[in-house]
Amino acid sequence: MLALLCVPALASPTEAAAATRRLPQVFTGQAFDTCSAPDLSLLKAWRQKSPYGALGIYVGGSNRGCAQPRLNRAYVRAASAMGWRLLPLYVGAQAPCVTDAHGRGHRISYWAGFGQGQAEGADAVRQARALGLADNSPIYLDMEAYARDRGKCSLAVLRYTTAWSRAVHGSGYLSGFYSSADSGVADLASLTAYREVPLTRSAQQVGGLPDVIWYARWDHRSSTDGYRALGQSQWAGHRRVHQYVGNTTESHGGASANIDRNAVDAPVALVE
Repeated sequence: MLALLCVPALASPTEAAAATRRLPQVFTGQAFDTCSAPDLSLLKAWRQKSPYGALGIYVGGSNRGCAQPRLNRAYVRAASAMGWRLLPLYVGAQAPCVTDAHGRGHRISYWAGFGQGQAEGADAVRQARALGLADNSPIYLDMEAYARDRGKCSLAVLRYTTAWSRAVHGSGYLSGFYSSADSGVADLASLTAYREVPLTRSAQQVGGLPDVIWYARWDHRSSTDGYRALGQSQWAGHRRVHQYVGNTTESHGGASANIDRNAVDAPVALVE
């Protein structure tokens, strides 16, 4: 009698890639962000003397406000080697009714916002990969404050944001969203379609809502409890960043910078 051999099925290319993909890394603690990536000497001094363990970096986008002469693949590796956790931000098209100076340039089209979101989501992934940020890293879309009208302008922002998120998800990254608690975050929080899913690549296929919310409310409360921004169950479970102070100058270890302060309980970048 011939013995029957039990040969395991070969994994598909997609399953094999998923098996080797690193899981999202969550950071809980304090972060700062600056308009331009700070000098590595400041990062070294602040790593030793400041309360911060994570850094927001502006990786791209048509409305990125400052030049980034230091930000490249080597910078990312050096910052990571010091122990810094990174929060990548992408400043794409802004709301048609934007109130912040960042949005005086490229804006979301009322008629073509979905296509803009798809194209700029793909660009955000290209910029992240160029810096050596791996799959399952978050990329945070920076949507500056706008005059929320619960109508035409809000709808344009939501169309753009969901298209952007789908493009980011489709390339294996987590989608984050930064905005004022009174505009972009309020519009997203008002959607009844939100439901929590695991922070995994397969779960991202469910739709175009961001995985993580970074809400700006300068209330000096160093907490991610969602106070006056999110409901208790909305983006809970390591899915929140709270920018609680803006435009303040700090000095640590003899190095000074103008920063925003953030409380973090959310995924950070995976560096290749």
